[in-house]
Amino acid sequence: MQKTFWQTLAKPIVGLSPMDGITEVVFRTITKKYGQPDIMYTEFVSVEGLCHNAIKLLDDFIYLEAERPLIAQIFGVTPEYFYQVAILLCELGFDGIDINMGCPAKSMYKQGSGANLINTPKLAQEIIRQTKKGVADYLKGKRSKDCPDLSPRIVAEVEKRSKTVKNRPSAVPVSVKTRIGYNKPITKEWMSALLEAKPDAIALHGRTLKQQYHGKADWAEIGTAVELAKNFGVLILGNGDVKNRLDAGKKCAKYGTAGVLIGRGSFGNPFAFSKNAPTKNIFEVALEHAQLHEKTYSDGENKTHHFLPMRKHLGWYVKSIPGASKIRRELFKTNQAQEVEEIFRKFELI
Repeated sequence: MQKTFWQTLAKPIVGLSPMDGITEVVFRTITKKYGQPDIMYTEFVSVEGLCHNAIKLLDDFIYLEAERPLIAQIFGVTPEYFYQVAILLCELGFDGIDINMGCPAKSMYKQGSGANLINTPKLAQEIIRQTKKGVADYLKGKRSKDCPDLSPRIVAEVEKRSKTVKNRPSAVPVSVKTRIGYNKPITKEWMSALLEAKPDAIALHGRTLKQQYHGKADWAEIGTAVELAKNFGVLILGNGDVKNRLDAGKKCAKYGTAGVLIGRGSFGNPFAFSKNAPTKNIFEVALEHAQLHEKTYSDGENKTHHFLPMRKHLGWYVKSIPGASKIRRELFKTNQAQEVEEIFRKFELI
């Protein structure tokens, strides 16, 4: 069997966790440039949406070659849709495919997806198998045009983008990101079910769905998953309360994980992944982030609207400095990168 990046990357693997509304292409670009995480993920995308002609969702799969290895994350409840979207993602040139079985958002668990799949292990297993089958059939020659639930519009766009892929991987592993339980930790039962379906890797958040992001992540439960996975050849990555690469290394050494994913620790701090001391003033990085965001998303009359998501990032960049609340109030009124620069200069941050 051909090795994938999961096998070839040096251990421990320290990656950027997928986060809805956060890990879009600009955030990933800045994080990769200044932190060099070993792996990154897209925001999650609905397989039901893609198979119901929501062509706008393809924009969440825009990426740059410099981001590799990059994993596309998807969610949903229909195994047949996972099969077809897996083919689509292979055609788009992603290095890996990840299935979201951990998001605690109410809108997702009401439809049975995300962390609610912990309650339906048989369905979770079938979703993994169908995703892996989609990858296998892609390698045998199947394409998005052969998938009955992908509309002609989506197929045409996928084929157009596929022509621009420069470094298409020859093997596309399937992984899962999940939690230790729904209302309470059930790591042994849940991990055993997932391991039967043989994903290439499992990233395990040390909280239950009920906890959301409250309390402390239970790394002892993650350690339990590591022991369970030893006979299956499945890599386990830990997730939850990891501050930086140094902290990641300590947790990997203590609990035996092949790596970790850093989520909230990366907010306003791309250096969290770096092996070396910061090479640039963090506020200069923040300004560069704002400028790239504006360049990527702003157009004509929609400039103000498109800059709004950038404001939360600006708040994170200044969160730990003296007078942060005053600076943040001003940053939350900005509509363009030039205004951000003026505020940073006013407070002598750059």
